Amino acid sequence: MTPLIKCEHVDLGYENQDAVVDVNMEVNPGDYLCIVGENGSGKSTLMKGFLGLLKPSSGTLSVSEDLKATGIGYLPQQTAAQKDFPATVYEIVLSGCLSRRGRWPFYSKNEKRIAAANMEKLGIMPLSSRCYRELSGGQQQRVLIARALCATKELLILDEPVTGLDPSAIQEFYAMIRKLNREDKVAILMVSHDLRNAVEEANKILHLQKRVLFYGPAGDYMNSRAAGHFFHEKEQGICKSTAGCRRCCRAETEEKL
Repeated sequence: MTPLIKCEHVDLGYENQDAVVDVNMEVNPGDYLCIVGENGSGKSTLMKGFLGLLKPSSGTLSVSEDLKATGIGYLPQQTAAQKDFPATVYEIVLSGCLSRRGRWPFYSKNEKRIAAANMEKLGIMPLSSRCYRELSGGQQQRVLIARALCATKELLILDEPVTGLDPSAIQEFYAMIRKLNREDKVAILMVSHDLRNAVEEANKILHLQKRVLFYGPAGDYMNSRAAGHFFHEKEQGICKSTAGCRRCCRAETEEKL
């Protein structure tokens, strides 16, 4: 199996100072990889390397020919301005096909078909004429995933995708991503502070603290030295504020009911 992305002793950084050092890892077709770590640990820098926005200062970061051909779907963290964007759902989803257009100024019938198919897949076709800023947080995430899927069939990169979502929307989001990964075989690469769900959902974990502290099967992560106090402190200190784990999600949902 040819990896979609492979890092061999990769260093990445800015202005001659490396933020990430000696990374060895790979993303294979069908993987569900979560990247975890403290703020400032280099997660965003590594993502920029995957997206081709940063070149390694050392080592080799290779992208498969298949991925070069199909592209990467990217879902960044949303800003307040982006959440208030005055465009229709259809216009936003269709804009995911921009990379396919080349110099042609209009969307083709095939691109419109791809946009419609992804809206149908994500269950947002009835929202097609709605203004994006009028949608709930969960609905907006579905729109952005549909947009990202217009750019790729191989790999989605998601940056803190559940931030700001309520507990029910978080679980809906994970169910949607799980289905894309398991049924449509889309590889998922997710940066997350939602540690409990990261371990439960992913098949691989990459724990980064400038260097790789752990890279391997999610089932082995909880027993690793890297998880240690980091996991348990995050679970106890953050879970309630971000509705991070399923136990708290269920409790909060029951309280509302």
